Amino acid sequence: MKMSVEISYYPMKDEFIPSVLNFVQSLRTYDEISVESNSMSTQVFGEYELVMAIITKEMKKAMDIPYSVFVLKVINSDLQIHLNNNVDE
Repeated sequence: MKMSVEISYYPMKDEFIPSVLNFVQSLRTYDEISVESNSMSTQVFGEYELVMAIITKEMKKAMDIPYSVFVLKVINSDLQIHLNNNVDE
């Protein structure tokens, strides 16, 4: 099953930007998923089992920082296809 996950990551420390960038860059190392980012969140697209395994692995690494907060929206559809088809609308 194809899926989409929207992730917002909030490392609760003064210098939070390097932690967020590191998390997003780690997701981008996987060829099996597609990753898109904007100023509000990061979207991950792919097969359910792969996406969930990768997100779980990378979130665990990021949680080495105390008070790491993640907010996820999980959708059982590949919204990347829909978003790319409606760019002009």
